[in-house]
Amino acid sequence: MAKSGLASRLYRGEAGLDIIGRRKLWFAVAGTLVLLAILSFGLRGFHLGIEFAGGNSFQIPASVGTMEQTEEKVGAALAAAGDGANVVTTQKVGGTGGDFYEVRTTQLSAEQANAVKVEIAGEFGIDATTISGNQVSEAWGSQVTSRAMLGLVIFIALVMVYLILRFEWRMAVAAVSSLIMNLILTAGVYSLVGFEVTPSTVIGFLTILGFALYDVVVVFDKVQENTRGITANNNQTYGEAANLAINQSLMRSLNTSVVALLPVGGLLFIGAGLLGAGTLKDLGLVLFVGMAVAFLTSILLATPLLVLLKNYEPRIQAHNKRVLARRGALPRGEVTPKGAPGSVEAADEPVDPESAALAGAAPKVGARPAGKRSTGARGNRPAGGGNRPGGGKRR
Repeated sequence: MAKSGLASRLYRGEAGLDIIGRRKLWFAVAGTLVLLAILSFGLRGFHLGIEFAGGNSFQIPASVGTMEQTEEKVGAALAAAGDGANVVTTQKVGGTGGDFYEVRTTQLSAEQANAVKVEIAGEFGIDATTISGNQVSEAWGSQVTSRAMLGLVIFIALVMVYLILRFEWRMAVAAVSSLIMNLILTAGVYSLVGFEVTPSTVIGFLTILGFALYDVVVVFDKVQENTRGITANNNQTYGEAANLAINQSLMRSLNTSVVALLPVGGLLFIGAGLLGAGTLKDLGLVLFVGMAVAFLTSILLATPLLVLLKNYEPRIQAHNKRVLARRGALPRGEVTPKGAPGSVEAADEPVDPESAALAGAAPKVGARPAGKRSTGARGNRPAGGGNRPGGGKRR
């Protein structure tokens, strides 16, 4: 019979991937990535949009030329105005009145903004009234940030309460640690790539928290199912039962993540990349990276961290020692395998008379057979009445 492939074994939960056994490796990789993310925060920082850093934006009709030509001429107009401002980003946006280019610049005063608008109109040879502009203060971005942080704290607090009530506090700690890791790694990628941080980015960060929590709960639910009453037998350690749960739920988590990433990937690569819809770029990247990282952290970080915390529990420590001691004594013959005659487990289990008769020890020489006696049989006489043939009743 042909050996089944990895995909089919994953679907049956029989892949046998040793995730928990390699938890030190996953912790080391996670620590390294967190260190790189923190270094990126300090050295590169974030490319803040005008909503957070403050600035001006100019909307120019797309009929003036290409995006590159527009950015170049706006840069020349800023230089001619002599204000020391520069172009931050340029993107094409569709509106009810037709497509236009939105050019964002650093902070300008009202007088400087009017002068730059006139210079831009002169560069393109169009009427200045066709160019609209607005100014955004950094105070608005500060309000958005503070409210987002407040929402994050409330969300994490509610998640902790739910997980403690649904599972236990160790699972709550492991899940929240996975969520925080997810945010740090996603923010690190955002910092390294240099995409502009906008309100859409903040919304995306809050959105991936729900997806990451779903992934963790799916795995933890299977872990709880596999470890319920685990101390009643000496067959598996807690880590082995948790590793089996990961293998059994891995394909479900993978399918969920792939189905979620397909539309987000289309949003990012097709909408922002090919079609040039710049407004989708900020939201698409944070969702794509966050969902991919959420799948990895739920498998490689949350459950191994849970096992690490559970192994400090005295009850689980004692159970793991019993399992390992019994496993080490089996090759030496000091412990009878489970199910064998005379084993402790076999003595504790209810005995089926027929199975005991078949699997029991050999009868002693001269002993009466242990078969079931016919009803009514006495001594060596047949079951009928007296010694009369047929044993029929008297009439």
